[in-house]
Amino acid sequence: MQNETLLKRSSGMGGIFNLKLKKEEEFLKKYGTLTAFLLLILLNVFITPNFADISTFWNLVIQSVNVMLIALGMTVVIATGGIDISVGSVMAVSSIVLAKLISYNIFVAIIAAILVSVLLGSFNGFVVSYFGIQPIIVTLSMMITLRGVAQVINSGRILNFNVPEFSEIAYYRFFGEVPIQLFISVVFIFLILFLMKKMTFGRYVEATGDNKRAAQIAGVNTFKIIMLVYILSAVMAGIAGILATARLSASDMNNMGKLLELDAIAAVAIGGTALSGGKAKVFNTAIGVLIMQLITTMINMNDVMYSYSLLIKSAIIVGAVYIQKRSSK
Repeated sequence: MQNETLLKRSSGMGGIFNLKLKKEEEFLKKYGTLTAFLLLILLNVFITPNFADISTFWNLVIQSVNVMLIALGMTVVIATGGIDISVGSVMAVSSIVLAKLISYNIFVAIIAAILVSVLLGSFNGFVVSYFGIQPIIVTLSMMITLRGVAQVINSGRILNFNVPEFSEIAYYRFFGEVPIQLFISVVFIFLILFLMKKMTFGRYVEATGDNKRAAQIAGVNTFKIIMLVYILSAVMAGIAGILATARLSASDMNNMGKLLELDAIAAVAIGGTALSGGKAKVFNTAIGVLIMQLITTMINMNDVMYSYSLLIKSAIIVGAVYIQKRSSK
């Protein structure tokens, strides 16, 4: 009888422990990204000189805007169960197209850069959807090809231009203080949130990512959805290319957007969007981008080797994917 009582108590304690563990996992799933961001801010307030200065925050926003745009587009692609690692090269192509035309007409140059991005995204989406080739293979091929195309257009040389009325856009500050990059980031965050939360498109994207075959049976045109998400991803990369080109007053097709796709994918993973597809956590992706940039800022401002930031980012990504795996069980 005594042994039975002890067994029951042990089982009860085990149940309580499992329940507590489950609650902790649910908390991490819902608020882990935001909690990590707040803890990083708190840590930097104590260890990083001048971190609390408002200029540090503005610099964080300015430095993260390109990854922010790419990551928002990447979130939608990953929600379908796909991936797009060609975005850095799309950025480079849009940049060189813009730089080639900017001296003739600013408006035409911007439209041309965006249209090129639409065409490149359409190609990715068509090949992935129509031929059923793995997205990582398609976009890897495009990443290599487009980087080469961008370099060939200007023989691998940096293309400088002098169009102050265009370049000044990247340095504009509202009320003389707030950088335009903050406005751009906020606008696109809410735009993608609206698209995914309030539009039928968002439900179709998540249905495609959850179970493509079931979505097709339910009447979802998955071919069209996949086409659209890759076009969206490329357009976001194209806009990032336009902003980066304006800030540099040049197109450096050799380095423009290089490896930004990896930071974007990492931000999506940190934000909790499952890499296998499903629910798109747009706001968390935005926080993930800031976390990635915050780590880089922390390393730079404390005169630590940049390599350490890569180690920290890697650890965070592995942790984020592990939490995803635990939550899906």
